[in-house]
Amino acid sequence: MFRLLNSAAYRIAFTYSAAFVLTMVPLGVAVYCAADANFKRQESTHITEETAGLLREFDQDGRAGLSDAIGEREVGNTITNLGYALFDAEGRRIAGGLNTPRPPPGWHDIVFVDPHEGSDAARALATELPDGTRLVVAVDREGVERIDATILSLFSMALVVVLIIGMVGALLLGAYLRRRLSHLSGTARIIMAGDLGRRMPVSARGDEFDQLSVTLNAMLDRIAALLDNLRQVSSDVAHDLRTPLARLRNQLERALGDTGNPRAALEQAIAQSDELLALFAAILRISEVEGGALGRAFARIDLSQLMIDLGESYAPAVADGDRTLECAIAPHVVVNGDHELLVQAVINLLDNAQRYTPPKTRILLRLAAADGNTRLTVADNGPGVASADRERMVRRFGRLEASRSTPGHGLGLNLVAAIAAIHRAELVIEDNGPGLRVSLLWSRIAA
Repeated sequence: MFRLLNSAAYRIAFTYSAAFVLTMVPLGVAVYCAADANFKRQESTHITEETAGLLREFDQDGRAGLSDAIGEREVGNTITNLGYALFDAEGRRIAGGLNTPRPPPGWHDIVFVDPHEGSDAARALATELPDGTRLVVAVDREGVERIDATILSLFSMALVVVLIIGMVGALLLGAYLRRRLSHLSGTARIIMAGDLGRRMPVSARGDEFDQLSVTLNAMLDRIAALLDNLRQVSSDVAHDLRTPLARLRNQLERALGDTGNPRAALEQAIAQSDELLALFAAILRISEVEGGALGRAFARIDLSQLMIDLGESYAPAVADGDRTLECAIAPHVVVNGDHELLVQAVINLLDNAQRYTPPKTRILLRLAAADGNTRLTVADNGPGVASADRERMVRRFGRLEASRSTPGHGLGLNLVAAIAAIHRAELVIEDNGPGLRVSLLWSRIAA
């Protein structure tokens, strides 16, 4: 038994059963007391009515008529357990078979002598008559006592039955809870042992355990995705750093071997070092955004004015690259977010639109709001990206073959995706026919 109580599942089940049984006790006491009070009230009513009838006999026929009426009632009284007695002024019983001392006037619990059972208890009403005699009408409590005993016996048996059913139910419920929990804990141990592809069992019932399993599976999927991303980042960092580090080493070796003028080689090495530092700064920035801490400092931002200012400041740089920047900004669009992060996201999109498109390309910065949705878009009419490559574009260090010859490390769109996620926006990459269209979509945000 003590081993069962060590299990939380069995403790919950036994506690529930004990609470149910304890609820039955006051309920049974209340039923017993209510029934006993009702039977006593019926007895009192019966005695009062019987006394009133005998008083009418006394008023009509005097003491003699009262004595005759008592005799007739005792002969016919085989069911009601009523007893009668008429006492004179000296306390002698002059009529009736109720063998008891004369009680004072009023209601009393008396003891009388039963010819068959000896002393017995009764409820009595004694009434003083005008001629000095005293009428006593009593009812034997044996019937009510038998009913009370029957109620107690039935309640005791019901309590025992409920207790047995509760114990059995507690054992079954505890076993069920323990079995369901053991499936979860067993699967968790398998995952801890290294099988990261295993998931919590989910039945078709859809109960609380299944909802917990679905939540845990979503958490495990997220952890698996993070681990995959970590492995990818580790591999990509090693791959992307190999070439610049090798180049940096070669430049330093040339500087060492150039006894005449090593300054040019050292300047190239410094530039290469700055590029590596910029790479690590971008990785740290993405990690900072993905951590979510920046989201706690969000405020309401006039996105319309922010995009107008950004378009005006960025248009000359785009024009210098022999491209055109057009802006279509809807007024009074407000979102909850971080000013610097939103600017960083749009700048990354505009940089990509310049870097990977030919001259004479038209770039469009659009902000639109309708039906509670806000869409911030950077689009171009350049060569575009095949639909099969769009998912790879967002990955960290994800670079397409066509962009290998251009500077960069494949972190721009990954940072944009992290910024979109922390702003609860969806990053949407679509074909612009021709060209590419990248949007940040806020759903159900009032313009």
